[in-house]
Amino acid sequence: MQLLWIMDQSYDVLPEPDAVYAFSSPLLVPTSPPGVPVDLRPVEKPNRFFADSDVGFRLSAFWEGWDLTLNYLYHYDDLPVLFRTVSLRPEGPLVTLAPRYKRTHLIGGTFSNAFGDLTIRGEVGFSFKRFFLTNDRDDLDGVVETDLLEYVVGFDWYRIEETLVSLQVFQSRVTDQVPGLVRDRVDTTLTLLFRREFYNDTLVAEMIGLHNLNAKDGLIRPKVSYALNDNVTVWTGVDLFYGSRKGLFGQFDQNDRVVFGVEWGI
Repeated sequence: MQLLWIMDQSYDVLPEPDAVYAFSSPLLVPTSPPGVPVDLRPVEKPNRFFADSDVGFRLSAFWEGWDLTLNYLYHYDDLPVLFRTVSLRPEGPLVTLAPRYKRTHLIGGTFSNAFGDLTIRGEVGFSFKRFFLTNDRDDLDGVVETDLLEYVVGFDWYRIEETLVSLQVFQSRVTDQVPGLVRDRVDTTLTLLFRREFYNDTLVAEMIGLHNLNAKDGLIRPKVSYALNDNVTVWTGVDLFYGSRKGLFGQFDQNDRVVFGVEWGI
């Protein structure tokens, strides 16, 4: 058994609304009627040292060749929920967005086993009381509360020397029928990774692709890294986005980029 206590209340750092990679997908950002101004309030971040800590545990076991775990986490979601209110003023309506972080209980497990050159692995998690955007006109705050089931199955193939081929299937499923839900009740994403090592693992070339079946969008990322020595690795890659601007990847369809990095360790 492992016990976990996270005292640091840190969350995702989101781009500013006018940034190059600012979120614009309706899956993440509520939309307002044309001409209606939006007032985005500062996010309310939990900051109580003990009361806002994240806690959890893990039970691990090995059974007939399978590595198994049972996990629980009581935590704040790293992305804030955008609660919406609409007010009527003499000069016209105003949409106010009040971002707030919300807690959830997450329970799940993992499994993995090797069958020769093939490794099969997976994860499953069930989250209680998650919040999602809704376009239901009768909804007062623009979000709905429901449970969420998420799971992934991965297949890693090592048959070719110094080469990894990995396929993963991610799926999330909203458990309740809720009116006006912006996202699909069932969302599926596929990933495919090719990785090849050269010169005693000092040079690594890889290509990863992510494709969402619902929005028909995705990301292709070729990358090359080189270990200068045991402590320093340099790498470069390209992020190629495609698909509908309504999707999580497609919203950046016009923002392909070249990236560089240096990793240094002691």
